[in-house]
Amino acid sequence: MESAPSHNLPVRLPLWSEGPLPFAGPEDGELPRLTLYRPSAEYRTGQTLLILPGGGYQRVSTEKEGHRPAMMLASRGHAAAVLEYRHSPARHPVPLADAQRAMKLLRSDARTSGLDPEAIGVMGFSAGGHLAGLLATQPPVSLACAPDPVEAESGRPAFAALIYPVVSFCEPFSHAGSREALLGPEAEGPLRAQLSLERAVSESTPPMFIAHGQADKGVPPENALSLYTALCRVSVPADLHIYHGAGHGFGLGANHVWGRDLFEWLATLPKAKGNEAGG
Repeated sequence: MESAPSHNLPVRLPLWSEGPLPFAGPEDGELPRLTLYRPSAEYRTGQTLLILPGGGYQRVSTEKEGHRPAMMLASRGHAAAVLEYRHSPARHPVPLADAQRAMKLLRSDARTSGLDPEAIGVMGFSAGGHLAGLLATQPPVSLACAPDPVEAESGRPAFAALIYPVVSFCEPFSHAGSREALLGPEAEGPLRAQLSLERAVSESTPPMFIAHGQADKGVPPENALSLYTALCRVSVPADLHIYHGAGHGFGLGANHVWGRDLFEWLATLPKAKGNEAGG
């Protein structure tokens, strides 16, 4: 499919209803933010991807792993929404609550914008890849605030693309920085195991695309390998790509090979409804 020459201007979607945020913490007033890029109608595939940038749960790498990938996806007909989620000093389950809410909001928005609410997936980078994996494997976060119509939507993605993801919070290849930023340095073993993706997958986990660099020293490729092995064990469709010579943080666009592989994989997923214009 050829790249679209343009896409609509991004729009900011209010993530939570007015009032105190669930799990109010130090990031209130600045985060979370959700920015949606809708493709031009004549190019849209019907699919939407929620993008979760990395940053070790200590920051959000918004440009390289957020807005740039979103613009590239929109230029290829995929709606894309960048979530700048709350992070350290906020702890689990705050980032997951933000991500689940974003997924529900995108499903609600898709029903009135010509997109398919059943074709909404997630793409995450590094620690954002871990958060994407949590979104695909963990139960809904219980909220103390009053429910609104958006909360009736499902927060589970239809598919997931994890790019050089943090996977395990257990040794020997745990990413200690992400783990401690999300859980605190005193997190006990059972919680670390629960939030290790390779231990959390099940038959109901959605299809996954996993890309990693063979030379990644920050988040070793054993993370991707362990997740892929776990997915195979429960017969979940999964594509694994390990790129020789690639390190950590190559984003989308800097490595054209993995970008091509991603778009080819997206095209293999069940065709989105309402895609009369092609895809």
